[in-house]
Amino acid sequence: MIFSSKAEYGVRLMVELGRRAEDAPVSLKAIAAAENLPLAYLEQVVARLKKADLVRSARGAHGGYWLARPAEEITMDQVVLALEGAIAPMECFVNEQTERVLCSHGEHQAADHLCATKLLWMRVQSGVVRSLQTTTLSDLVDFSRRDGAGRKSDAPAAGIAVTAHGSDPLPTAAPAA
Repeated sequence: MIFSSKAEYGVRLMVELGRRAEDAPVSLKAIAAAENLPLAYLEQVVARLKKADLVRSARGAHGGYWLARPAEEITMDQVVLALEGAIAPMECFVNEQTERVLCSHGEHQAADHLCATKLLWMRVQSGVVRSLQTTTLSDLVDFSRRDGAGRKSDAPAAGIAVTAHGSDPLPTAAPAA
């Protein structure tokens, strides 16, 4: 499953807000500079996060954005849903009204013949949603602070398996040479 840059940039924006002091708003320009992200695109992303009540804003010379509630109370499914909408592994599996996984191929099949791949895609969706639901913004902020004291990393270090919801990363076996 590939999420768009909206989700990537939005999660990075939220982590940066989580890393900052809660008593002062942060400008989008400062976040764009810290995360090396395009300011114009961040404006679109933050508008969606604000509409979902995940961030708040203040105008003016000392204005900016801050989290609408503590990072421990914000889960990644809330963020991704605000930015991407329904989470589905295949386009044919999403019902816009219910946001449930439904196979649109079923209308072209006999009543006694189910879509052969529906079970697989339901399990994929369930796993992704569960991971997003059990990962808080606080988890990501804490992980970013552990990751080399400010060094940004796009992927876990070699030999580390990342776990969700407050667990520490677990070392994995080194590959055989």
